[in-house]
Amino acid sequence: MKTVSPVLSSPAPNLKITDVECHVLLAPDYDPSFTSSAQDSLVVLIHTDGGVTGIGECDANPWMAKAVIEAPGTHTMGQAIKEILIGADPFRIGDLWEQIYTGTAMNGRRGMVIHAMSAIDMALWDLCGKAMGQPVHALLGGATRQSVTPYASLQPAGHSFEEYRDALVQSALDAKALGFTAMKSEVTMNGPYAHSGMREPFEKHTEVVAAVRKAVGPEITLMVDVQYLWDDADACLATVKDWAEFDLYFLETPITADNVEALAKVSEQAPTMVASGEWLATRYEFKELMDIGKVQVAQPDVGRVGGIGEAKIVCDMAAERGLKIVPHCWKTGISISATAHLAFVTNHCSFIEYLPPQLCVERLRRELAQEELHLVDGALSLPEKPGLGVELDYDVMRKFTVA
Repeated sequence: MKTVSPVLSSPAPNLKITDVECHVLLAPDYDPSFTSSAQDSLVVLIHTDGGVTGIGECDANPWMAKAVIEAPGTHTMGQAIKEILIGADPFRIGDLWEQIYTGTAMNGRRGMVIHAMSAIDMALWDLCGKAMGQPVHALLGGATRQSVTPYASLQPAGHSFEEYRDALVQSALDAKALGFTAMKSEVTMNGPYAHSGMREPFEKHTEVVAAVRKAVGPEITLMVDVQYLWDDADACLATVKDWAEFDLYFLETPITADNVEALAKVSEQAPTMVASGEWLATRYEFKELMDIGKVQVAQPDVGRVGGIGEAKIVCDMAAERGLKIVPHCWKTGISISATAHLAFVTNHCSFIEYLPPQLCVERLRRELAQEELHLVDGALSLPEKPGLGVELDYDVMRKFTVA
C-alpha cells in the first residue's frame, strides 16, 4: 500500500508522541435544521516529549470521531488508535496511517474511522512541520506555485423561492465585492439538502442559476452545487441540458453518492464538467468515482478522505487520469489551511473552497482559528509559517468544548 510521509531536507528531531487530546466543539447557537458541518468540530491535539504539538480536525460527528480515536482495542484487527500513537515517532506518518488502517480493519476501512484518522493525519503533518521549522507544503515535496485561486461558497437564506434566489444573488455580489473571482452557488431547493423544507419545480433551479450569473457577470468563474438533487441521470439531464448558456465551470454532486453508474451518464452528457467526492473516504472510493463515475473533477476533503496524505494520493490519481482537483472544505481555519497546503503542491488543483470571516455564518469558522491566508487580487499567496501555519484560539476552543 502506497503511503505518504514527510520529505525531509535534514534529519528529523527525535520526538515521541506522549498524548492525543480530543475536543468535541459545538457552537451554542447551532441550528440542527441547517445543513452545515461547520457548526461543530473534533479538534485533535497530538503532543510530544519535545513540547511540539500538532493540531488537526475532521469533518464528521465529533462525538463519534472522538470515540473512534479513544476506544480501547480488544484484538489485532480492532486496535485502539490512541494506543497505537502513544510512544510512536510522529515523522512516520505514512507508516502510522497504514498501521492504523490495518489495525482497525474490522471496525473501519471506510466511513467514520477514516474520517477520524483524517484529524490524526492532519495533526501529524502540522506537528512535523513545526518540529522542522517548515511549512507543510515543503514536507509534501515543495510548492509548485506561488498562489492558488479560492472560490466563495454562496449560502442561501429565506423561506420562499424569491427570498432564496435573492439571498444567493446578494451573497454572490458580496463575494465579488471582497475580490473573489470565482464562486459556487448552492441551488438546492429539493433533495436531501433541501433548504428550509422547500420544494420547487426543477425549472426553478434554472432560474436561480440564471439570476446569479446575471448578477456577477461573465467574467466571474461560476460553479453550481445541487447537492445530490437527482436519483437518476435522465431526470438530471432533462434540467441541466440547457445550462451551457451559463458557462459553468462545473456541476457539483448532481447524483446520489452511491449511484456511480448514473453519475457516469451525467458526466458524459452534461454541458459542463461534473464534480464529486466530498463524502468519500480513501483512495479506493475515489478510484471508483473516477473510473466508473467518470467525473472530470475530484473533490477530496482532507477532513474526511483520510487526511492530507490520503488526499495527496487522490490528487496523484487524478493527475494520472488527466482530471482536475478542487478540494471540498467546509470546516474551520484548521482544515482550510491543510487544504491550501495540499493545493500548493498540486498543479492540477484549479480552485480551493474558502470563506473569509465576512462571509461565514457559523461561529466556529469565524472564531476558532486564524489561518495564514489572505485574499489579494482574487488569489491566496504561499503560506510561510511552520506546520499548517494556523493559530488556534485556545480560549475559544475551551468555550465551545462540550462533554
